Parts: sequence; C-alpha cells; structure tokens
Amino acid sequence: LLIVNTASKCGFTPQYEGLEALHRDYGDRGFEVLGFPCNQFGAQEPGDAAEIATFCSTTYDVTFPVFAKVDVNGKDAAPLFEALKTEAPGLLGSKGIKWNFTKFLVDREGRVVDRYAPTTKPEDLRGDIEKLL
Repeated sequence: LLIVNTASKCGFTPQYEGLEALHRDYGDRGFEVLGFPCNQFGAQEPGDAAEIATFCSTTYDVTFPVFAKVDVNGKDAAPLFEALKTEAPGLLGSKGIKWNFTKFLVDREGRVVDRYAPTTKPEDLRGDIEKLL
C-alpha cells in the first residue's frame, strides 16, 4: 500500500503518472496506491472533490482511489496521517509533512515500512514495493 498526499497544481503533480504506473503494474499482486488531496502547501489543491477527480482522470488517467481532501498537519490533520507520521517520522525525527507528494509505504500487516520525500520519484520505489509483494 502506498499512501500519498497529492495536489493538482504542484511541481510534483506529474508524479501522478508514475503513481498510476505502480498501481497498474502491481495491482494484480495486491498493491494499492491511495491518493489524499491536500491544500495545506501553497494552496495547490483548491478544487472540490469532483474537480480533483476530473483533473486526475483526464490529465493523468488515474484509476487508483483519490479520496476527499484532507489536512495532513495541524489540529485538523486526518487521523490516518497522524498515525503515519508517528510511525515514520521525517528528517531528523520531524513528524510534520513538509510538502505535497510525501509517500508512505505500508506492508500487508499495516506497518509503515518507509517514508519518502516529495522529490522521490514513484519509479524509484519499485525495489521496495517488490520486496513486500
């Protein structure tokens, strides 16, 4: 399972293409990509759920689940992201998510295996994903 906070107007938005490739290549082996739009970083996800879904499907042919917009930091952070950040802190033990397209790889038992920076390209995760499948 790969959980990602996403945004439609970010420099990393083209990573949707790589995330979709992972979803298509490994989906038949039980692997899922889950996208969680977030507007906390530079207001780069201003759309509503319908606009986000349309953008993802028409621009990047995304077929993996893209959920409702969430906060990933702060007092209104989604409980899922609070748990992910606790289990896999960032650089120097920082819990906060710093930007869009932070990725969390989770094993079949629900344990966070690793946390990847926004700059980590989806294709660079293939080796780690294959170890879990």
